[in-house]
Parts: sequence; structure tokens; C-alpha cells
Amino acid sequence: MLIPVILAGGVGSRLWPASRSLQPKQFIDFPNMQGSLFQNTLSRLEGVPDVENPIVVCNSDHRFLVAEQLRQLGKEHCKLLLEPVGRNTAPAVALAALCALQDNADPLLLVLPADHVINDQAAFQQVIDQALQFARQEKLVTFGIVPSAPETGYGYIERGAELADGNGYCVEQFVEKPNQETAQAYLDSGNYFWNSGMFLFSASTYLAELKRHAADIFDSCQQAYASLESGEEFQRIPEPIFASCRSDSIDYAVMEKTASAVVVPLEAGWNDLGAWDAMWEVQAKDEQGNALSGDVLTFDVEDSYIQSQSRLVAVAGVRDVVVVETADAVLVTHRSQAQSVKHLVKQLQDHEREESTLHRLVYRPWGSYESLSSRPGYQVKHLVINAGASISLQLHHKRAEHWIGLKGVALVTCDNKEFELQPNESTYIPVGSKHRLTNTSNQPVEIIEVQMGEYLGEDDIVRFEDRYDRV
Repeated sequence: MLIPVILAGGVGSRLWPASRSLQPKQFIDFPNMQGSLFQNTLSRLEGVPDVENPIVVCNSDHRFLVAEQLRQLGKEHCKLLLEPVGRNTAPAVALAALCALQDNADPLLLVLPADHVINDQAAFQQVIDQALQFARQEKLVTFGIVPSAPETGYGYIERGAELADGNGYCVEQFVEKPNQETAQAYLDSGNYFWNSGMFLFSASTYLAELKRHAADIFDSCQQAYASLESGEEFQRIPEPIFASCRSDSIDYAVMEKTASAVVVPLEAGWNDLGAWDAMWEVQAKDEQGNALSGDVLTFDVEDSYIQSQSRLVAVAGVRDVVVVETADAVLVTHRSQAQSVKHLVKQLQDHEREESTLHRLVYRPWGSYESLSSRPGYQVKHLVINAGASISLQLHHKRAEHWIGLKGVALVTCDNKEFELQPNESTYIPVGSKHRLTNTSNQPVEIIEVQMGEYLGEDDIVRFEDRYDRV
């Protein structure tokens, strides 16, 4: 039995402004990709023998994004473990292993980050099949990417002795991201692989090695799992216990210390999409080497990545640049400086700018809202309420709202009144009134919402009833 463990808790700050903390890169439909990176990670497992429903470990803030994207794939029966805070991969996989052992007799776990691109699905599945024999021998397998360039943005794995019974090697050592000269020496030697961050081992073997080499993490995870809060759709990891757990990666906590590490080479068109230069590499390009998407005009531009989301972007006379436009932000950088975007995100966070957290289009469990205009004293939003969905019964202390029907019929609750809102009709929700919008139909309902008040923040919501467990 093989259980995929999908690690979907990253924030993808180097792909800002497309990636935001509440909608990170693994959940975004990037240009020329069918579905999100998270969905592609799940889809490339189709056809693997004896594969079971995945265990998905994600941030609690992303639970409805994950649930909706699973629903789109028809994979609603996956187990979702919600992390209240990020603690890196070693604790995340430990919790997934404990979860897997609860219902199964020591399954094998295929640990996959949710944000990788793998172009050759057949080659990927073939290598998984080759690695299974080592995992069944109580080895901890990692997948080493056969390097194609002296890349300085990845960690490396040095291979040791070749194993007699298959396409694998003992791990000699893990090494940090090298400088250019060292990376070239690694490439020339033929003895080094890029560290992919993908693993295969049995649940019991991983937990035994974690207990041996990082007993504090093992104990914290055992305590957290014993207090797991199980709901209808999600399993919540208790924050007080998990927050005290030491943050560490599988590499540092286990793989660098264990005597049972094995590396299996992988050549399958892999890319971890760590920054915009990596996105340029995987995208189709024109004769000038440009990867373009959206409403873009260029003149005398070469080897650049230009993405427009909401308006015309015109670029002239440049080489090797990245230009990414969204409805509320524009990024311009040299491709060689793509890793530096994370420093801009840090500045946004230090100044508490919403652009680091949210897009203008925000997804909610009931649908979505898009901010159309905002000025002191008012804000205008476009709401889409999915079929059969409902916002929570709530009130606001600091704002009133006007609702205007655009499409479909909404059922409105306002204090003790309940009535239908038809297209081209409007209603007023006074400050302090308990209210709710419900879509009882099988088609989306669209509403224009005009908020009026001195404070219009999303934290001015008091919920009384909510079908999505947000009270």
C-alpha cells in the first residue's frame, strides 16, 4: 500500500505578486498549465499501482482552497491535516505518518511537495516503482534530480556506493547550496544530484529514525496527534502543542544523520518553481526567447518573462527581465535577481501591506469576492456565492452594507426578516443587523456589495452561525 503525503503548506514569497500568503503558488493556475501545481501533483499519481487516497498537510488558512481544489478533481475523500503554524517538513511528515498508521498496517509513504513541475509523468512513475524495493527494505529513499546545469539555488546530494539490487545509491552526504565554482565541480564530477525534497519510506521506519535522531520533534508530534481535533472534513492539529515543536526539515532532522538513506536518480523534467526565472524556464517561448501571457505588447525584448493579468502591459528595449502585473501590483526585476523578490515581500509585511497577503479576488468557502473600488468611507465588492452555499450569519459593528442583485436569486436574512433578492433589486443592511446571503439554487449568484463606514476591515465580522466551522 502506497499513501502519498502532499506537503502543501508553503507560502511561495519569491513568486509574488502572483503568490500571496493566503493564496500561495501551489494553489494558483499559472499560464499554460492545466490546473494548479497542487492539482498537478495529485494528477501525476494516477496510474501508480496500489496508491491510496493522499494525506494532505496544509496551513489552516488554506483549508477551503485545498478542499475546493480536491473537489474539482473528485478527490474529496483525502485526509486533510491542518497546521496552525508552519514547523517545516520533519514535523509535518511525522504527523502524516501517525495518521497513516492509525488505519493501516505500516504503509509506504510517498512524500511530495505540492509546488513542483514534473513534465515526464511516465518517467516519474517508473522511478517510483524502482524506489519501492528500497523502501520495503526499511530504507529512507530520496529522489535526486540529475543536474543539467551548475545550479546554485539548490542543495545537492553526493552519491556513494551503488546498490547491488537496483537503480540506487547510498547517500554519501547532503551539501548546502554551493557557489558557482563548486556547483560546476559537482556537475563535472557526475557524482551529485539536486536535492528534490521528495521521499519514499515506510511510516514506521521514518518515525523510528525521527525518534532516534530528533526525539524532541517525535515527542511533540506524538502529543499533538494524540490531541488532534477531528471534524467532518478536516483534522486540526492543536496549536498550543504544535507551536512548541522545533522547526526542522527532513534533511536536517533525519536524512543527514541516518545510516539508511538511499538516493534514486530522477530525470523527468523536474522544476521546483522557486522563483520567476524558473517559471521562465518551464514556459513556451517565442523566437526572441520571451515567455508572454495575457495582454502584452513587446518591441526589441529578448529572453524575458512578461505576465499580464488585468490590463495591457507594454515593454520595449530590454533583455532578461521579469514583469508580472496583477490588479493591485506590478513587479519588475532582472531575471538574475528573481530570488530577491522575497526581500520585497518582507518590506510589504513590515509595513503591514495587504498586497503581501491578499489579491483583490479572494476565495472563500462559499465562493469569492473581488474588491472593485476602495476609498475612505466606502468600498465596493463583487460577490459570487456558489450553488447551495451561504455566507455566515453575521453582523458588523462599524459598517453598513447595500446589496444589489446582478445574477441569480439570493435569499436574504436581515434580523427577523427573510426575503428574496432578484437581479436589479437592492436592499440595505444597517450597522449592527444580523444578516446572511444564501444561494438555494444550482447556479452561482452574483451580488454587488457597497460597504459604508469609517472602518471596513475584514476583522469587523461577528459570526453567529457558519456551516464552514468559522464561528
